[in-house]
Amino acid sequence: MEETKTKGESMFSNMAYVLRRCLFGVLSVGPIPDHIAFIMDGNRRYAEKCNLEEGAGHELGYMALMSMLRYCYELEVKYVTIYAFSIDNFKRRPEEVQTLMDLIREKIEGLVKEGSLVNQYGVRVHFIGDLKLLDEPVRLAAEKAMAATAGNSKAVLSICIAYTSTNEIMNAVELSCEEKWDELKILDSCGAAYGLTKNFVDLVDVERNMFMKVAPSPDIVVRTSGESRLSNFLLWQSSCSILYSPSIFWPEIGLRHLGWAILKFQRYRSYLEKTKKRV
Repeated sequence: MEETKTKGESMFSNMAYVLRRCLFGVLSVGPIPDHIAFIMDGNRRYAEKCNLEEGAGHELGYMALMSMLRYCYELEVKYVTIYAFSIDNFKRRPEEVQTLMDLIREKIEGLVKEGSLVNQYGVRVHFIGDLKLLDEPVRLAAEKAMAATAGNSKAVLSICIAYTSTNEIMNAVELSCEEKWDELKILDSCGAAYGLTKNFVDLVDVERNMFMKVAPSPDIVVRTSGESRLSNFLLWQSSCSILYSPSIFWPEIGLRHLGWAILKFQRYRSYLEKTKKRV
């Protein structure tokens, strides 16, 4: 009985792989996005809907994330960004925040283990956000993961944690002002700072100091739960991005949803390229 079950599972797995490769072949006829960003919304609500214990939704959400990453890297999407934990999430109950921090630390450590998906596909991991807001075990795990994957160059995974876009923009502007102030002091000491007409801070200065300078602007932003809000995620970078909002919770996301998102991108790509040139 057990042997029959194993054979059945193996046949189903092989069939799923063949169907996946066929879908990827169809999608690859058109342009594949360079960068897909995910807002992983609905883990708690999925757990409530299914009467699961607290935390189970996030565990299932992590499994869904691993599937999405595998699909993206098999399609040779170069950059993937995920919204893992907002600065605003620190306002939740302390017990819930601590549970999430423990889970995040555990999953970060699992990311870089031998044989992990990140190492299979040669993915470099970046943690994006105000990392000093994290508790020490999570921050150290993030720093170790970045160091361990620094030599990987086939793809990039950006994990936004302790992140909001407004915080990112504010930080970039502050750094840009500090840099320009130091430049002005040097010029002033040389008698060359007077009569300057150049803008004090330029657009390129701000973009150079963004947390997300490690990746180009996303082609697609996927947000589950049917929400069309960006919730303070990549506001600076997503002005020309396709927004795809399937009406499912994050643990329910599957290959078909990714396929629809890419088809939507392919349909509107030429229009988006023209829009980018005007921006």
